Amino acid sequence: MNQINVYINPFRKLLFILFLFPVFESFSQTANPLVNLQNDDISLKDAFIHIEQQTGYSIAYEQSGLDLQIKRKISLSDMPLKESLEHILKNTGYTYKIRSYHIIIYPHPNQLKTVETNPGIKRKVTQTIRGIVKDASSGPSLSSVTIAIPEIPGIGTSTNEKGEFIIPGVPVGRYQVIASFVGYHTYYMNEVLVNSSKETFLEFQLQENIFELDEVVVLPEIKKDETLNPMAITGGRMISMEEASRFANGFDDPARLSAAFAGVAGDVASNGVAIRGNAPQFTQWRLEGVEIPAPTHYADLFGLGGGFLSALSTQVTGNSDFYNGAFPAEYTNALSGIFDIHLRNGNNRKHEHTFQFALLGVDFASEGPLGRKQNSSYLLNYRLSSTSLATDGETNLKYQDLAFKLHFPTEKAGTFSVWMLGLTDRNKTKREEEADWETLVDRQTTDIKQEKLSGGITHHYYITPNTYIRSSLSAIYSKDRIVQDQLTLQNQQIIYVADLQNYKWDFVAGSYLHKKFSSRHINRTGITFSNLNYDLDYKVSPYMGLDIPMQLIAQGKGANSVVSAFSSSVININEFLKASLGITGQYLT
Repeated sequence: MNQINVYINPFRKLLFILFLFPVFESFSQTANPLVNLQNDDISLKDAFIHIEQQTGYSIAYEQSGLDLQIKRKISLSDMPLKESLEHILKNTGYTYKIRSYHIIIYPHPNQLKTVETNPGIKRKVTQTIRGIVKDASSGPSLSSVTIAIPEIPGIGTSTNEKGEFIIPGVPVGRYQVIASFVGYHTYYMNEVLVNSSKETFLEFQLQENIFELDEVVVLPEIKKDETLNPMAITGGRMISMEEASRFANGFDDPARLSAAFAGVAGDVASNGVAIRGNAPQFTQWRLEGVEIPAPTHYADLFGLGGGFLSALSTQVTGNSDFYNGAFPAEYTNALSGIFDIHLRNGNNRKHEHTFQFALLGVDFASEGPLGRKQNSSYLLNYRLSSTSLATDGETNLKYQDLAFKLHFPTEKAGTFSVWMLGLTDRNKTKREEEADWETLVDRQTTDIKQEKLSGGITHHYYITPNTYIRSSLSAIYSKDRIVQDQLTLQNQQIIYVADLQNYKWDFVAGSYLHKKFSSRHINRTGITFSNLNYDLDYKVSPYMGLDIPMQLIAQGKGANSVVSAFSSSVININEFLKASLGITGQYLT
């Protein structure tokens, strides 16, 4: 691994450097040095070398796209740099832009249009990478952050005043994308997939570098074990849907992916995971910061937690956090682990539609802008099992799920989001013919119906650049119904041996205040109120094998309320030591 050693005078304060940097940057951008070059037969490559030597600028370009061996007569006598570049690149189909002390050579927009409209010209299939860069501790967007792709020299950009960036014309493939900014740790995002079907969206969260060093060793900083939540310093890991989609036998399911982590055990037949020996049912699922029922098709039918297939498609799910211990204080009501899932925002620049057909079902997704003026967007995904399309109502394993998110940024009132995830499952099995009876199940008919719905409104508002408040109001509904009958062995009569009904609906309101007191100390304090309602009716046969009809086991209807509050702080003590302090409590009425 190459290292770059930069010596910094120990008597120069970091603050002084940060103030001088914009001055040097501004000088390099406005300076237009003179170029002298007299040659009757010189290649583009040699001309670029002469310009670099005379001006101190560096020139970047894509070697596969630009013919560097083109030779021409070039006569430049005390010609300004910009005019010199225009003269050298004339009739090549390329132009340039100057960023700081870098000159980037790229295809001229008119040339791109000519290639697109002329089917006889071969070109690479390209796509756009776009995204946003934020401060990991306090959350505001960062402007003037440099975004680069090392594998493609000459392609890069910087973020605008809203922290957004767009890199058009990236050839399809997998790349490493780097975000770097003065005063922050450089962030390396690996294995970014760029495909031809839709734009690639990335979100960088940069950690502030608060320590002054005498000597700086610049090394790649790849932190896969860090979470999106800045209040977590251990026991958690960020999971990207790109990782889940590439995990063998993962079914694009983050729960199955987590089975590969230390201390987590999984099963091929379901996505239930045992974390540190705890049952899967003690794992908490959260969506957009709200606790929800396990977003899994056929959950809890084959054991204590887990199901067959995740209801969260890779089309709508963004990067999320997984915790297998040492939860921050804001997480309560969990004994095992936590999946903190986030829905990504839709494309606010253009409409994109995706349709996929696979062995398990069909998947349709759509996203696009709702209003270009305010950068609002929508994101929608619907999935339907393929067996529902090809078979009658007697088949088993039929499912549907629907997810959407509406994103509404405003100039003064903050950002509003409306989100929803719903699923429905149907599993119906018929009894076998009498001649094929071998076990009790063979003479039973089972009909299982499950419904789950979670939705809410969230509001994100910045009071100051380092302080914001996040509030949410949500509703959660779930319904399970299992009916089972069987033929008796004696007189071939049908008796009902199980009728289980369980309805639950909750209303949750919560809010927390996040404040960055300094580069060393951040705090998050919040409160959540939950109204829990239930209605259950369990009837089960005490001895199914003896053909005894079902009996009432449990029945009840009621409501409870839960109030929980927390406060947690993360303190950077020094370069190698960080402390997380927190307190949390719950009260059940």
